[in-house]
Amino acid sequence: MRHKRSIPNRGFRVADQIQRDVAELIRDLKDPRIGMVTVNAVEVTPDYAHATILFSLLIGDPVECEAGLNEAAGFIRNGLFKRLQIHTVPTLHFKFDRTTERALELSELIAKANSTRAKED
Repeated sequence: MRHKRSIPNRGFRVADQIQRDVAELIRDLKDPRIGMVTVNAVEVTPDYAHATILFSLLIGDPVECEAGLNEAAGFIRNGLFKRLQIHTVPTLHFKFDRTTERALELSELIAKANSTRAKED
């Protein structure tokens, strides 16, 4: 009898493949709300039923883009069915990832603090 644990890091490999495939499939979407999207990460539940796709946006409105991606989730999932060789293709949930925004804000704050300190010295 084989156990599911027989394939090391399978979850990471599946998530990685989903990330690559979803990024390609998003490029084919015609929805004007979906701007220049970067897929930052994919988090897959242990049973592969759900995948949360974290994305950032170069141009466009994050709220509208997230809505557009979630409406297209079924279409994107169908594309994954054709590409992935796994029994269960997860239901996709798109979430805007604010990590890069926060990093930029922190960098600006640090630069401002350093320039203030340099003036005082």
